[in-house]
Amino acid sequence: MVHSQEPAVYPDSTDYGDNDVTGWVGWVFFAGIIMLTVGFVNVIEGVVALVKDEYYLVRPNGLVVNIDFTAWGWALLIFGLLLLFTGYGVMVGQTWARVTGVILAVINAVVNLTFVPAYPIWAIIVITLDVLVIYALAVHGRETKRS
Repeated sequence: MVHSQEPAVYPDSTDYGDNDVTGWVGWVFFAGIIMLTVGFVNVIEGVVALVKDEYYLVRPNGLVVNIDFTAWGWALLIFGLLLLFTGYGVMVGQTWARVTGVILAVINAVVNLTFVPAYPIWAIIVITLDVLVIYALAVHGRETKRS
């Protein structure tokens, strides 16, 4: 009678099925692409606010926060560049990018919430995309590291 001498396998204390990559990993990559898209939209909005502020529907005193469009332009431009950089990090599975992506998406949604009176359609689209990014990164973000 031959007995197999395979060592006993004991599950790791942190292994509760979390190592499985699900279909949600595609949503995390989608979140990275959305972050790139939202970043690009923010860069465009920022440049427009800096160059042609009469493009917007209301004057700065009609915004939720009474601030000059030049300041809005710089804020949107900086957020856009940060989102572009972080979106790339999310797509390659960096942990710092997932954490930073959630923080930036929350801040970006709040910034665009105050920008709704100036350009409602773009602001609502960006806020919606930010919510999708937050969900995908917060719930399923770690799957990109394993894929």
